[in-house]
Amino acid sequence: MTTAETAWTEAMRYENRHDPYRFFDELRKTPVVQVADKVYVVTGYRELLQLAHDPHVSSDISKSPISAQPATPTQADVGAEHMQAYGREPSLIVSDPAKHDRQRRQVMRHFAPPHSPNVIPAMAADIQVLCDDSLNKAKAKGGNTFDVVDDYAYPVPVAVICQILGVPLKDEPTFHGWIFDFMAGADMGPDAATEEGQARKQKGKESTAALTAYLADLIQGFLTDPQDNVLSKMVNDHDGPDGPMTPREAAANAMLLLIAGHDSTVNTIAHCVLLLLRNPESLDLLRDKPELIPKAIEEVLRLQSAVQFFPSRSVTADVEVGGTVIPAGSAVHLLYGAANRDPKRFPDPDKFDIQRPDNQHVGWGRGVHSCVGGPLARLEVNIAVETFLRRVENPRLVVDPPPYRQNQVFRGPLHLEVEFDRITD
Repeated sequence: MTTAETAWTEAMRYENRHDPYRFFDELRKTPVVQVADKVYVVTGYRELLQLAHDPHVSSDISKSPISAQPATPTQADVGAEHMQAYGREPSLIVSDPAKHDRQRRQVMRHFAPPHSPNVIPAMAADIQVLCDDSLNKAKAKGGNTFDVVDDYAYPVPVAVICQILGVPLKDEPTFHGWIFDFMAGADMGPDAATEEGQARKQKGKESTAALTAYLADLIQGFLTDPQDNVLSKMVNDHDGPDGPMTPREAAANAMLLLIAGHDSTVNTIAHCVLLLLRNPESLDLLRDKPELIPKAIEEVLRLQSAVQFFPSRSVTADVEVGGTVIPAGSAVHLLYGAANRDPKRFPDPDKFDIQRPDNQHVGWGRGVHSCVGGPLARLEVNIAVETFLRRVENPRLVVDPPPYRQNQVFRGPLHLEVEFDRITD
């Protein structure tokens, strides 16, 4: 008999990374259920929305029981290592109002309307150039295969977020390795307790410290020599209503923006290609009607959520939801990937339907913590998918399912090998 605890453990196992959804389906039989000591998961769409807007649900990592618990062989689902990287100086994603609201304003003033309406739209031409350059390099290599992740989905968003933040792209190979180690070490599954998992955790800690120090040095340079980029503006904003962000807060949010600002986009681009190649009739439809690409992207975000959940939330009071009372002080995982396949909300939820009506998914969160970079990511993915469809002739998957990365939170293929007839000019 499958219990909630065993279903959750299986969903977190690395060998099930390509398809955790069958275990989410099992969990959804009870939309809000306890899976470990002081740990609850929410898989129902309506229940998730309720908690995403409930002021008794805190994102302050210091309030969560998982922040103090080490992983053990019997209870690996605690997420402490993942959270510690964000929790040394809390970024906006692990903070509550009013601190969260202040930090979000300090970031958004330089990133989005109404104060900075042109930052994201102005990137469109550069994104197109980056997409074309990536395909040109794949073509120049010769042969008839390329890795959609390494050769296409990764180079584009990382170059964009570096340009916006003010991170030198020449340093990308260095921090790429640090971020990879951080992600691999942030294991929330039973593998975390193994010797290999402990080694990954230690390497992740070291790389996190190196990345934090790198960003701190970068920000210190902007304090003495201000530049025209988001990080520099955040720490030099003496005219804004909240004043400048402190260097420590800026470093924490820089890490968040750098990692989340490209990683979820990489996963979304890769999953767009993966789902379209699994559903060739949809690929043909998009080639005929490219105006449907934005709807197709939303369907990918529903079916293969770029962020499956974020393990920092806890409840500050007893909360009743979905017939279950979550006791005060419990950790709560809002499983976007599960809620997006709730059959009570989405008819035929496992079907890839690029013309799905009323597709109000929760792929990039809801409530005050909805993704700050969503508009930028959608622009990047839209241009990347359109360019791929237009220039890559007769693409087909070499390996399906592809290998996945270790991380359960930012879930995506490690590689996605695609065979093609030719890449056009």
